Amino acid sequence: MSQNCISVFQYPDAVLAVDSGLFRDRMACCYLVEDQDEVAIIEAGGESGARRLLQTIDRRGLRPEQVRWVIVTHVHLDHAGGAGQLMQALPEATLLVHERGAKHMTDPSKLEAGARAVYGDEQYDAIYGSLVPIDPKRVRVMPDGGQVSLGAREFRFIDTPGHASHHFCVHDSRTNGWFSGDTFGLSYRELDTQNGPFIFPTTTPIDFNPDALRSSIEKLGSVDPDWMYLTHFGRIAYSPDLARRLIEGVNHFEQWGLEFENVPDRKQRISAAMTGWLLEAVKKHGVDLPRDRLIELLQPDVDLNTDGIDVWLRRRAKTLSGP
Repeated sequence: MSQNCISVFQYPDAVLAVDSGLFRDRMACCYLVEDQDEVAIIEAGGESGARRLLQTIDRRGLRPEQVRWVIVTHVHLDHAGGAGQLMQALPEATLLVHERGAKHMTDPSKLEAGARAVYGDEQYDAIYGSLVPIDPKRVRVMPDGGQVSLGAREFRFIDTPGHASHHFCVHDSRTNGWFSGDTFGLSYRELDTQNGPFIFPTTTPIDFNPDALRSSIEKLGSVDPDWMYLTHFGRIAYSPDLARRLIEGVNHFEQWGLEFENVPDRKQRISAAMTGWLLEAVKKHGVDLPRDRLIELLQPDVDLNTDGIDVWLRRRAKTLSGP
């Protein structure tokens, strides 16, 4: 449904997905979870995501003081860029973050500088705006296996590296679902068919680790969850087949990286291989969108994943060459 241009998706058990407005509709979302007069936010989005979350809280008749937790699965800006703005507006909230990401929430200057270098100032300002530092006293590091309560439900946190070393996922006892950030891949609703959701992995240009990502995907499935609440995008029913397809995708990413590791145009080769694989896979899945529309949907992730594989190869080469 739409709330004055804010798309929200109501799921059972008091879970609401709010489209963060990043780049296009239904690309990224944040979650509001309610239980016994308490509220948690999972994923802060960027500037627009924070604004939309606060507007949605107001429109639902909730008070800012009811928000107990603001949780970011990792500190990439599409997940955590709006955290500082949220914390300014939510006086009783505590930010829950991975230990490797906490310093970037209290001093986001390096995150902002890095993103400005990638996007340029004009595009960066339009997407994310200025990052707001958070008082360290309001930041709580969540260890692997740590738990917090929200009303009658329990959130359990597990370390899930692979996409990022500062990534955790959050298990919700009431839904038996994972808020999976980017660990359980991407699944855009435009690609749903009678065969269910189409899913594929996502890397990062900083610290993609294929072995760790495969292990993290398996770890999520080991508790036999019912649901995955993806940041990109929305709730999907978990199945072992989805996990298998994700791991196959990670295997492909690793294979292309190693195959093209020593060719001068490896990024172009990896990108072409990935594009061909995705287009063939969505066709087999029953997606009948025009090729131009598919390229429009998938190209940003092809570019990001290609960069992630390339940086992994550079890091790997340094490790193999020794000190």
